[in-house]
Amino acid sequence: MRRFGDPAVTGTVYTRRPGAYAVLLRGGDVLLTHQMSPVPEFQLPGGGIDPGEHPVHALHREVFEETGWRMAAARRIGSYRRFTFMPEYDLWAEKVCTIYLARPVRRLGPPSEPGHTAVWMPIETAATKVASPGDRAALRRVLSGVV
Repeated sequence: MRRFGDPAVTGTVYTRRPGAYAVLLRGGDVLLTHQMSPVPEFQLPGGGIDPGEHPVHALHREVFEETGWRMAAARRIGSYRRFTFMPEYDLWAEKVCTIYLARPVRRLGPPSEPGHTAVWMPIETAATKVASPGDRAALRRVLSGVV
């Protein structure tokens, strides 16, 4: 599996954290979440898969929590891993990120997760603005029609 970002630091114990993330297209725009802390940044909506939770169920839950949108027709388009410190959990993590292409269906309200704002952005712009290099690569793949 391809790694993005910094390599693992020797001697650091990492906790494996599987997650599911969505590329939600509407015309030439993609739905992102803007997270205010710990550092303000644009992200693909998604997040951690709880123990025993199906990845697609986690994807639906996370997209709704972070954007207020319901989605459908999720199709896996790739995965990557990255090693990072997650200050909100005080945890060194090996994040295993699975990316899905899906269709936004309906906005039900604002994001329920504090500090998140749903943002529609042209996909070309998003491919340069999202914080994670793995997410940027996924958006470039969608733009190129490879998926």
